[in-house]
Amino acid sequence: MKKVLALFAILGFLFLGVNISNAQTPPDEGTDTIAQVDTNVAVNQNTPQDDLEVEAADTETGIHTVLKTKFIEGGAGFMGIVLIALILGLAIALERIIYLTLASTDTTKFIKKVEAALENDGVEGAKEICRNTRGPIASIYYQGLSRYDQGVEVVEKAVLTYGSVQMGLLEKGLTWVAFFIAVAPMLGFMGTVIGMISAFDAIEKAGDINAGLVASGIKIALLTTVFGLIVAIILQVFYNYITSRIDGIVNKMEDASVTLIDMLMKHQLKNK
Repeated sequence: MKKVLALFAILGFLFLGVNISNAQTPPDEGTDTIAQVDTNVAVNQNTPQDDLEVEAADTETGIHTVLKTKFIEGGAGFMGIVLIALILGLAIALERIIYLTLASTDTTKFIKKVEAALENDGVEGAKEICRNTRGPIASIYYQGLSRYDQGVEVVEKAVLTYGSVQMGLLEKGLTWVAFFIAVAPMLGFMGTVIGMISAFDAIEKAGDINAGLVASGIKIALLTTVFGLIVAIILQVFYNYITSRIDGIVNKMEDASVTLIDMLMKHQLKNK
């Protein structure tokens, strides 16, 4: 997991560095003039459909440019910290999604295999099926079957205990996602407060209330809050999706555990 988080963090920093360097690179005036003339000629020769495509492309480019511009205007201090929170939160969320995807199995098909192996090959055959199947349900079944000789009550306690362990593994790392969801808006608000203080300091030094100076300072201060809220919303969507996936897996684990106890009781009665 640490390697996955480090990889996502490095990719995020590289992407940010490339975007900021591209945004800060001054364009060549001569090239821009020639490109503008060529673009005007090309637009005059376009069909209505081509005009719509050009407008859509300009809109996408404009949004991307605006985001980069606003990010730079907000200041590298707090905006960079908010971006780090987004990168780390997304890295943990993606790692959890991959883990939950690998942990999901066809419960009905797996239970039928275990039941058939228990009837034909006994407990050892059922344990072999569990060893060859990934996921928390297979692990719980293996722990229960391993204690079959100690009685059904011991099996039930082992299933409940190991089910709690598996649930903890499913929820691993979610506390950090919740932390980034909470801390991103707080960082944004802190940046806003500090920006407002800086704006009032500038007014005090100027000795006069300049509308342009006040508006500029307030705008830059509020940008950190906006980006902090955006980060929190994005991470909240991933958090809710992950928790819903975990709830579904836990429900299947509980149903499968009850089925295992019933299965072992029938097998015990059959062998008496």
